[in-house]
Amino acid sequence: MGLGSLASRAMRPTASRLLSSQNPRPFFSFHRAVSTTPELQNADQSTAAAQPEPAADLPPRTPVGGARVHFPNPEDAIEVFVDGYPVKIPKGFTVLQACEVAGVDIPRFCYHSRLSIAGNCRMCLVEVEKSPKPVASCAMPAMPGMKIKTDTPIAKKAREGVMEFLLMNHPLDCPICDQGGECDLQDQSMAFGSDRGRFTEMKRSVVDKNLGPLVKTVMTRCIQCTRCVRFATEVAGVQDLGMLGRGSGEEIGTYVEKLMTSELSGNVIDICPVGALTSKPFAFKARNWELKGTETIDVTDAVGSNIRIDSRGPEVLRIVPRLNEDINEEWISDKTRFCYDGLKRQRLNDPMIRGADGRFQPVSWRDALAVVAEMAHQVKPEEIVGIAGQLSDAESMMALKDFLNKMGSNNVWCEGNGSNRNADLRSGYIMNSSIAGLEKADAFLLVGTQPRVEAAIVNARIRKTVQATHAKVGYIGPAADFNYDHEHLGTGPQTLQEIAERRHPFSSVLSNAKNPAIIIGAGVFERKDKDAIFSAVETIAKYAEVVRPDWNGVNVLLLKAAQAAALDLGLVPESENSIESSKFVYLMGADDVNLEKVPSDAFVVYQGHHGDRGVYRANVILPAAAFSEKEGTYVNTEGCSQQTVPAVPTVGDARDDWKIIRALSEVAGVRLPYDTLGAIRSRIRTVAPNILQIDEREPATFSFSIKPESKQKLDSTPFGTAVENFYMTDSITRASKIMAQCSSVLLKK
Repeated sequence: MGLGSLASRAMRPTASRLLSSQNPRPFFSFHRAVSTTPELQNADQSTAAAQPEPAADLPPRTPVGGARVHFPNPEDAIEVFVDGYPVKIPKGFTVLQACEVAGVDIPRFCYHSRLSIAGNCRMCLVEVEKSPKPVASCAMPAMPGMKIKTDTPIAKKAREGVMEFLLMNHPLDCPICDQGGECDLQDQSMAFGSDRGRFTEMKRSVVDKNLGPLVKTVMTRCIQCTRCVRFATEVAGVQDLGMLGRGSGEEIGTYVEKLMTSELSGNVIDICPVGALTSKPFAFKARNWELKGTETIDVTDAVGSNIRIDSRGPEVLRIVPRLNEDINEEWISDKTRFCYDGLKRQRLNDPMIRGADGRFQPVSWRDALAVVAEMAHQVKPEEIVGIAGQLSDAESMMALKDFLNKMGSNNVWCEGNGSNRNADLRSGYIMNSSIAGLEKADAFLLVGTQPRVEAAIVNARIRKTVQATHAKVGYIGPAADFNYDHEHLGTGPQTLQEIAERRHPFSSVLSNAKNPAIIIGAGVFERKDKDAIFSAVETIAKYAEVVRPDWNGVNVLLLKAAQAAALDLGLVPESENSIESSKFVYLMGADDVNLEKVPSDAFVVYQGHHGDRGVYRANVILPAAAFSEKEGTYVNTEGCSQQTVPAVPTVGDARDDWKIIRALSEVAGVRLPYDTLGAIRSRIRTVAPNILQIDEREPATFSFSIKPESKQKLDSTPFGTAVENFYMTDSITRASKIMAQCSSVLLKK
């Protein structure tokens, strides 16, 4: 039916009214023409016609998204038929999952694979043989021999009806909505909706909620799928969001006027299928088709979450998560997601030298390197100290170590690792059970660590395990805010000693557990009695059988992205008090070092990308590239090597860290033997070959059983807090305006 004929029929006079009316004025009755499908007059016949008998040799279908089906018990496999195609699935799969295995994508709004099933949007309706009406495929368990039909006229009409109801109150905001172009409602209304609606009344509107500085709300767009409510309750572990009201007055909000205080709150932006919850800092900045996506990794903590940096020209406009089941699943922390504006603030553009008046003067690279090389030759080799920052990549740390070794010094380490960290046994500084492996644990002992602020994604795994298996969690450390049930055992090493000597009730919990896990915080590295603490943990591990051929539950949760690679490469200082006796200090992005220990007459070189704490003491500044501007290798807390990819060009005259050190070595007369990234990685292969196994986790070969016993005594000082401010932990986050807002509004700091 053409548009012209539709328009002419829409305003046709009703004959009976015109003939019987005494009123001379013509009366028009408005009819909305809704075309009907002849097949729907007899649905049973049309269904039979639409479903031809399957051929004997059907070609194999690819599951949606390339998913693989794992059968825990092959005997429990059942067979169902999706549009006539036979599919084998594990017992307990839903109809929707069976359809995905068969390569049929079912539309959905409320269903999410990582959240509980709500079944309230009704978009996933399919027809099942012998069922009197369409069923919600997300909530219906698949039964053996079930015949599922996804493409019948009844299923199509049901979806059209649901879509019409959803659009009934949805505002026509698409031109000004930040979700436009990546909106599930747009996509599914195009694919499964009708081409017209019958609703002519006024649309309802809902008052927007203030969820804080990160999440923007336009609640009139909300379709009540409850994904955000389930995410907040189940994954983030905060009871901030809920459903209020009934009928047309139903809306999502906070029970009382409050902000959303979770460290994972930004993930509701990703899971919201419409434009109700969007990114506040990204509002009205760009459309998604204008952005260039670069798949890389995050370096704000030691988890190494997989992310995609979306940029336009030289500017990073947003960061979103990538799927990685072994590390971050599909969540990222708010610090990872929103720290990007720090990449364009307080950046170092040019090499600078501090003049006699105390002010910095921009100079050429040639002059800056000549001054640094000259000063390095004027001091004794043992007075040269190099400190790698927490955002340093493996290539630059290898170059720094090689350069200082050629200068005659071996006093080089990474901040956060402590001044005399033992790097001999890899099992002593990585997460041996792996991040995904924490889900197998049934008892946790947290020693001096607060995972919620130190590694929010690891904390989400622990919470997931506690919720699923009711695993017991014991915590030793200062009072902290956990989002799962735990037992606060004590504040200091004395409690650890009691558990090691089996005098504490929690020791029986660890002994009776099948897969006990002990997580030690990296803040322990800075303590003087760290060897005694590790010795006590090893005692617990022996009697509780924490380390077995099939399970290694002794874990260290690192704080900084560079720590694991630094220890793999052997960045361990020769003497403990080397910084106090130093005369030449090379800071490679190190801002959290206590520079008060540096002698006043020492020459300090700061190589980094932000004008942060280290700059105030520096004599020479060498501008470097940030993680979003260079290719570098990082090792995360579980020992998995990953690489960053440059997303935007470098700022000003900045260079990659390893290139600066390579150029400096030539000026200083101790030329390093590599000129390319490939050559420096060949050098890394001779020192720590595991670093070059990208996206693979290399487990530790030896456990602590071959380590000599420590004679050190435990200190009575309670464990401290390793992270004071979750939102500001490094030079990028400290330069971020968004992180400053979060810090002041959410933490009141």
